[in-house]
Amino acid sequence: MKTLYTILLLVASNIFMTFAWYGNLKLTEMGVIKDWPLILIILASWGVAFFEYSIMVPANRIGSDVNGGPFNIVQLKVIQEVVSLIVFMIITIKVFKMSEFSWNHLLGFFFMVLAVYFCFKN
Repeated sequence: MKTLYTILLLVASNIFMTFAWYGNLKLTEMGVIKDWPLILIILASWGVAFFEYSIMVPANRIGSDVNGGPFNIVQLKVIQEVVSLIVFMIITIKVFKMSEFSWNHLLGFFFMVLAVYFCFKN
C-alpha cells in the first residue's frame, strides 16, 4: 500500500506543481491575470506551490526506505520525474490544448521510463 500511496501522492503533488509553474501562462492567455505585476504572479504561484509541497513531503516520507517505505532516495526521485513528465504531458494536451506532441517528445519520455527501469534493477 505504501507504494500506491506514494505514487498517488506524487501524482497529486505534480498536478499542483504544474499549475504553480505554468498556470500563470494559461491564466494570462485567458485574460484573467493579464495586467498583474510579476511579483503578484510569483506570490500566487507560491501559494499553489504550498499545496504541492504539502503533498510531496508526505509522499517522500511514506515512500522512503528510511521510514519503512519501499523506495530508496534515487528511486523516489526518478519516479517523481517520470510522474512529473506524465502529468505535464496530460495537462499540456488537455488544458493548454497543445496538439503538437511529436516523436521526439515520446522518445524523451521513453528514455525517462528506461531510467526508472535501470534504477530499480539490482
